[in-house]
Amino acid sequence: MTQPLLDPVAIGELRAALLAAGYTGPGIAGRIGTAGIGAAQRGDLRPARRATGAGDPLDTLIRLYVCGDPVARATAEQGLPVAALLDAGLLTGDGPTVSAGVELEPYGGWWVISDLSSDLRPEQPLPPDHVLGVGAASTTLAQATIRRPVGRALDLGTGCGVQALHLSTHAASVTATDLSERALRFAATTAALNGLEWDLRLGDLAAPVAGERFDLVVSNPPFVTGPGEATYTYRDSGRPGDAVCAELVAAAPDLLAAGGTMQFLANWLHVAGEDWADRVAGWLAGTGLDAWVVQREVSDPVSYVDLWLSDAAEALGSRAKRREVWLDWFDAHRVEAIGLGLVTLRAGGHDDPSVRLEDLRQPVDQPLGPHIGAWFDRQAWLRAHPSQALLDARLRAADGLTLHQEARLGDDGWEVGTQRIALPHGLRWSEEIDPVAVALVGGCDGRLPLRAQVDLLAAAHEVPADVLAEVAVPLAAHLVERGFLEPAVEAAP
Repeated sequence: MTQPLLDPVAIGELRAALLAAGYTGPGIAGRIGTAGIGAAQRGDLRPARRATGAGDPLDTLIRLYVCGDPVARATAEQGLPVAALLDAGLLTGDGPTVSAGVELEPYGGWWVISDLSSDLRPEQPLPPDHVLGVGAASTTLAQATIRRPVGRALDLGTGCGVQALHLSTHAASVTATDLSERALRFAATTAALNGLEWDLRLGDLAAPVAGERFDLVVSNPPFVTGPGEATYTYRDSGRPGDAVCAELVAAAPDLLAAGGTMQFLANWLHVAGEDWADRVAGWLAGTGLDAWVVQREVSDPVSYVDLWLSDAAEALGSRAKRREVWLDWFDAHRVEAIGLGLVTLRAGGHDDPSVRLEDLRQPVDQPLGPHIGAWFDRQAWLRAHPSQALLDARLRAADGLTLHQEARLGDDGWEVGTQRIALPHGLRWSEEIDPVAVALVGGCDGRLPLRAQVDLLAAAHEVPADVLAEVAVPLAAHLVERGFLEPAVEAAP
């Protein structure tokens, strides 16, 4: 077990100090205001500094860990166990002032310990073993994770422990791995400070848990695509291209318990002459896993490389050379773009697993996790309701479903052309449908089985009911899968 940076006594003293000072998200917002929070997120710390001149413990913590300012040691000692924090590296300084040695960030109802971000170490490139704090990627995965009670949960590449914190709210036990011993020490400190216990294992991705199975596996892996260099542990896997993501998919069947789920952030290459979905589908072939892979963004190679070089705050001299090598590698491998998205896998135990790979570029309601869980639930329902059973089912239109029609004024008046149904919430799907589908959806009010709806439509359009059913069954299945139609819930007796 990796030991925290602080011993149990010091952990208790620090936790008590943070609580007494009110060093929480709401506490900070109450002191510097929502405008001050917004300004600090944009790198403008002036409002925070103006609001924290009194020198009480909350002011001291904000100056140290939000603004990155030195404070007088005597002032810090009024509310913090300074000697212990200096010994552990959470504070630095050997004179009359002390400064933050790490980031100590309120996050939800927790505190997270990580290395100082590039914002708090101006003009200094990140060290290779930098331990990233709470960022856009970690919050994206946290929002996308299905939050249902599970037994064993695993966080692959835990870093400072953000995902493990969330897993602790709905898993009976949490195991976390990381290639970096430094990261595990930060994760151990995060856990201890929040009164939690995790099984922390040192090693590369799933290697430390070989032979074990879990009900839920999450990973915010070092997914950055490129030549395969391992410059920064938090972002670079040392595998070329998108191989680390393919490796995670390959590992999933041996990691997941029956019915278990794996979710991880991924980047994949868009190679000239190759559909990205075909590339990722190749990773899934033979795994036997149900899968939903969504592409949320696509970046061109230049923007992608510049983003990650800027993220690490590399010196301009080395940045130019690394940029050239990186882009040359993309050119040599015919990489036209890089896709960014989420992979969700489930060990459903099917001979014919449900697999869908698609773009999900539209704005969606957050958190995304419940919508992903609902998609797998709908797949399970459809699997239990093949052709005849689906015809016997009663369906209803999703709440708030809207129909958008585009009409053109002609010689005989308004002529309806394009018709689209749209979900105003959740995943906000929008899809063009034909008049028969419009009538089918309009008649789905949960009172009649689909078979009766088909019979009515067949009579209205003067076609045999069995012929229309051949069209209606796959159409209805698709509309259920998208969430436009839902199984009607039986009223309680």
